[in-house]
Amino acid sequence: MVIKVRAPAHLHTGNPDLSGDMGRLFGTLGFAIEYPYLEIEVSEAGKDKANDRDALKFLERLRERHEFPPVEIEVRHYIPKWVGVGFHTTLALSLGKAVSELFGLNLSWEDIALTVRRGLITALGLYAVKVGGFIVEGGFPVDKREKVVPPLIFRGEVPEDWLFVVAIPKTPRKALAEVRKREDEILENLKKMPPELADRLSRIVLMKILPAFVEKDIRTFGEGLYQFNHLLGEFWSDYQENVYCCDLVNEGIKIMLEDLYCACQTSWGPTFYGLTDSREKAEECVGKLNAFLEENGDGGEVFITKADNGGARWLRL
Repeated sequence: MVIKVRAPAHLHTGNPDLSGDMGRLFGTLGFAIEYPYLEIEVSEAGKDKANDRDALKFLERLRERHEFPPVEIEVRHYIPKWVGVGFHTTLALSLGKAVSELFGLNLSWEDIALTVRRGLITALGLYAVKVGGFIVEGGFPVDKREKVVPPLIFRGEVPEDWLFVVAIPKTPRKALAEVRKREDEILENLKKMPPELADRLSRIVLMKILPAFVEKDIRTFGEGLYQFNHLLGEFWSDYQENVYCCDLVNEGIKIMLEDLYCACQTSWGPTFYGLTDSREKAEECVGKLNAFLEENGDGGEVFITKADNGGARWLRL
């Protein structure tokens, strides 16, 4: 038997509270998207093997807590690695779900997250594969870091006519891959956010982003996303070139804002994205960004996608 899992990538908007003075840390806003997506197949085998080294690492973590026969893992479609759209978390969780289905382990998504140790600092990747859509999770108690799963506090269906323009520049990837390898160290020693900034970020979420989403007011929703992401970028500027990860993304954000309702960097970058309800505006923006990236580096991938409102899907073959 073969279990095939297809799971969405995600776009990170940011974390409202890095202060911890109210007893919780992080929290996350973001979206599951239809493209790019991860597709893996897992089957019984004579010994463990995989066409991806990271898959074997996460398989070892599953074996620390659960007994099951050897498997072969084949990653058939990739989410780009080290660009801020969730490859490693999505792979780890998808692998856990495939193994659980293959051997009847009955593991929940939360069980898998705790076992593979992904989706516990920020749980956007977990809820992107579990439920999809627009996601807000509530962070973790300061004394239970990576011991509990952050709770989902809001999840909404993103309208079908809302379109994301996503840009993944090539030029900054190598430098940012090195930053991501030190991510755990950076997060362990992260400076404390001033409580007044956490207050402001949380107020933008509660009084602008969420009401606008519920009312399907894409203009105000996008404005709130941009304000939130930009303010948070100022806090992270100690760890990147400026508000955004590099000058290339900074200029790309400006171009995106000419046509779209918002422009945000996802995670450490270099991926950045915007939102619109106009196919014409989206296509115009794609053209501008492609030209910009070709003229100012090695190009990259720019595309239009929709939110994934369903999360991961799996099939027995």
